[in-house]
Amino acid sequence: MEILTSEEGAHGRYSVTVDGHEAAMTYSRTSPELIIIDHTAVPDALRGKGVGQALAEHAVHAARAGGWKIMPLCPFMRAQMQRHADWQDVAKS
Repeated sequence: MEILTSEEGAHGRYSVTVDGHEAAMTYSRTSPELIIIDHTAVPDALRGKGVGQALAEHAVHAARAGGWKIMPLCPFMRAQMQRHADWQDVAKS
C-alpha cells in the first residue's frame, strides 16, 4: 500500500488509493514539533481492509522520523493511539 503525503502551508494529508477508492487522513501542523490529526476518511468499500490502520501507522512513523508529536483530535486516530501503547512516544494530549 503506497501512502502519499502532501502538505500545503500548515495543512497536510496522507492518502492512499486501493481498488480505485481513496482514503485519507488530514492534519494541521501547528509547529515544527506538533501536528494535529483532525480527520480520517475511509470509504465503505475499503472498511475492514486495514486501510485506516495503515494511515495511522504511517502518521506514527512519519512523526518518529520527523521528531514531532501527534495530537489526535480525530476519533479514529485517538482510538488507535489508545490501543497502541508503543505509539505513546509520539502522543501529545
